[in-house]
Amino acid sequence: MLEAREELLVLLRRGARGEAQRQGPRVRELIHELERTSPVDLAAPGALELLEGVWELRWSSSSQPYLQAVPWLENLQILAPSRGRALNLLRPPGQLAGLGGIAVEATIQLESSPGDNSSTPQQRVQVRFQRGGWSGPLLGTTRLQLQREVQQSFPAWLDITVLTEELRLCRGNAGTIFALLRRPDLAVADFLDNQ
Repeated sequence: MLEAREELLVLLRRGARGEAQRQGPRVRELIHELERTSPVDLAAPGALELLEGVWELRWSSSSQPYLQAVPWLENLQILAPSRGRALNLLRPPGQLAGLGGIAVEATIQLESSPGDNSSTPQQRVQVRFQRGGWSGPLLGTTRLQLQREVQQSFPAWLDITVLTEELRLCRGNAGTIFALLRRPDLAVADFLDNQ
């Protein structure tokens, strides 16, 4: 289990963003092994606190460009389950990051437990998209934005299947598998407090 996690972390960290996409079959094998051997239970003490943070997509099974890891974009997911909020953000990397990017805000909530005697780990987070559009730089205390309400016509959710201090694996409602790394250099407050 530890060896699979370490190998996956090496693959996800290696080279430029999107480099792990070329290792798709091996990444997928390692994800399946970790999901089988070390599933997370979000109802366990400390799990939601561990989920809180800024995460960067490093591998995805999706063919959609906005759901993939690519060298020219940071694909960030900011999660604050303590406040029931989340933000997906596509922005340029490096010094251009301050110009802003395409953002989609959402409310999130841990799905209710099916019952006290269930032995199934609680992994599902319900997602309700609120608004999206361009989210720009701060001018004083105000963020420049061009956003509009999102009409969500389908239930959305994420199953958080593996969660450690630095690695998050999850599956979306469309069946897409995601591998994300924590970005300890970025703070949730930098993205959600100024919205």
